[in-house]
Amino acid sequence: MLSKSQISFVKSLHQKKFRTEHSLFIVEGLKSVQEFLHSDYIIDTIYYNEIVMPKLGNLSQKIKMQQISSADLDRISALTTPQQVLALVKIPQINSFNLQQLAGNFSLALDGIQDPGNLGTIIRTADWFGIKNIICSVDTVEIYNPKVVQASMGSLPRINVVYGDLNSILKKCLVPVYGALLDGKSIYNTNFGTEGIVVLGNEGKGIRTENIDLIQMPVTIPLFGKAESLNVAISAAIFCSEIKRNFLK
Repeated sequence: MLSKSQISFVKSLHQKKFRTEHSLFIVEGLKSVQEFLHSDYIIDTIYYNEIVMPKLGNLSQKIKMQQISSADLDRISALTTPQQVLALVKIPQINSFNLQQLAGNFSLALDGIQDPGNLGTIIRTADWFGIKNIICSVDTVEIYNPKVVQASMGSLPRINVVYGDLNSILKKCLVPVYGALLDGKSIYNTNFGTEGIVVLGNEGKGIRTENIDLIQMPVTIPLFGKAESLNVAISAAIFCSEIKRNFLK
């Protein structure tokens, strides 16, 4: 049984300021926890019920383990429907971003994405299509938000996500800069080549004007119906698919 102080501590990690203070974030669900266990991330603590323990496999003795009731899992979970296992994972030390990482491949750049579900889905999509780097503006939602982690479905450990001054990075990068814009060239007629950055904008405001000015190749997903807009995570998936399709030609 968890003590009140333990419950309070884990629940505090639902908030960014406490994640930052304690350098810990929450991962929930067997598949996601397993992905982090097989990554370079360091697991601090795992809370689990008796059903899931045999599925976790051989674990490092350095990981603190505690079997708890389903009721206690409900109390500490950040999810509407709690899973059978919850892990506290250490936030890694942030390394400086190297522009050389952009050469020879495609990366995504996110300008002010606010919805955690969108960011998590974009991370999962990038993993599916083998895109390793995501560059986020400083006001993009934090990757260790529990809803981002959940939506990424275990893909986060395989994606290099960095935050920084997006405008400065776009100015300095030596690869082509593509942008998802309404008045660009049709994505179906665009030759993406073998390297570049695709800039995707905020859900409501799109890409900032100062960043639009740095886009060398505006690209649009043509409208065939009557919808007013396209979800940014769906747009990211279409761009990733077309980039890979062009690469395989």
